[in-house]
Amino acid sequence: MRIVFMGTPDFSVPVLQALVDAGHDIVAVYTQPPRRAGRGKKTVASPVQARAEALGLEVRSPVSLKGEEAQAAFAALEAEVAVVAAYGLILPNAVLAAPAHGCLNVHASLLPRWRGAAPIQRAIFAGDDETGVCIMQMEAGLDTGPVRLTGRTVIDGKTAGALTDELSAMGAGLMVTVLSDLDAYPAVAQPEEGVTYAAKIDKAEARLDFTQPAEAVERQVRAFNPPGAWFEANDERVRVLEAAMADGAGAPGEVIDGELTIACGSGAIQPVVVQRAGRGVMSADELLRGFAIPCGTRL
Repeated sequence: MRIVFMGTPDFSVPVLQALVDAGHDIVAVYTQPPRRAGRGKKTVASPVQARAEALGLEVRSPVSLKGEEAQAAFAALEAEVAVVAAYGLILPNAVLAAPAHGCLNVHASLLPRWRGAAPIQRAIFAGDDETGVCIMQMEAGLDTGPVRLTGRTVIDGKTAGALTDELSAMGAGLMVTVLSDLDAYPAVAQPEEGVTYAAKIDKAEARLDFTQPAEAVERQVRAFNPPGAWFEANDERVRVLEAAMADGAGAPGEVIDGELTIACGSGAIQPVVVQRAGRGVMSADELLRGFAIPCGTRL
């Protein structure tokens, strides 16, 4: 099929690659413009742009699709379908209607649960037992369109990073399946019950909240990895990339032993893998050898 691909982050790359591998004609790749990143604030292309250029595909990076000129350029591609995976721009009605078969979205949740920007993190944070991917026929509403195919997986202690990789691969496979025979996978309206919204992640949410039960704190660690939830000690942020629930009690945020076990609202949490600012990843034991956080410290 003649396909326009629209995506930006690492999540999107396996979907693009799967379409190419399946023999589809990718007539253009739309992605977010390059951004300044890193310590030197150098301009960096999106992961999708990097892969598309490596594949020899045409790349377009409009700041917006609201203008008539941008919409006309999109329509002129005469695509049969647009495949969207974490693109990051709102698609106006004119864009949604331009391809012969509309726009299909790879959405990383079990719709209608977790419509919106951060479904993977929200599912982990909320303690959901399972999540998945929906291949959704896009319409004007926020992830309200009918679903053609769904895949499921258990969360089972996975971090956001691990789950992102799994769902990306799953979504790529499901999209290829749907495109192989659109008529075999008709769009079915989402249920009206069970709607929740996955609001965009606020950086402040990554600060560990030790007033919560230990189970919730452990989920917070997994939901924000990457880049890592954090606490502050010795006037420095320490990221926690992996943590385990532990025995013990104390005031919320109190270090209750010499192994960095931290009391929570109920129960306790013990960081396992941590990272200081500007340093490499290390175990909690390695951290404590050169960074004192004595018993009784309130984090």
